[in-house]
Amino acid sequence: MSARQIAPFVRDKIKAWEGLRLKAYQDDAGVWTVGFGRTSHVSPNQVITEAEAEIFLSMDLLPCETAVTNLVTVPLTDGQFGALVSFAFNLGVPALSGSTLLKMVNQGRYADAPAQFMRWNKLRDPKTKELVVSQGLTNRRQAECEMWNAA
Repeated sequence: MSARQIAPFVRDKIKAWEGLRLKAYQDDAGVWTVGFGRTSHVSPNQVITEAEAEIFLSMDLLPCETAVTNLVTVPLTDGQFGALVSFAFNLGVPALSGSTLLKMVNQGRYADAPAQFMRWNKLRDPKTKELVVSQGLTNRRQAECEMWNAA
């Protein structure tokens, strides 16, 4: 089965949440990042164009779209599908695949999903290695909840 693709409004939201950075930088967790949140094969002095950032985003979204298509066994609206793809893009497919969020969605417990999204608002401080609440992740999870609920 070919992967369902996110709606254009979801792609626009992911781009807004990630922001566009044409020069590589270290994110809040200390990971080298470029473009719209690309973290694979990024070097510290890397510089890309906006066109390359768009291509990288499409490449990086595909495994997330494929994972959500394959992992979810119940019908989803475009907003629900997009919220799960955004979650997987931001936190990684393994986080989604082993999550209570996915289990509840697959049980048809749609109303329980927002609370599960909100559990994923922490990151590991690169200095102390402690899990700390991230306002940026809290804001993103809230926006994903709004996308989830917007039927």
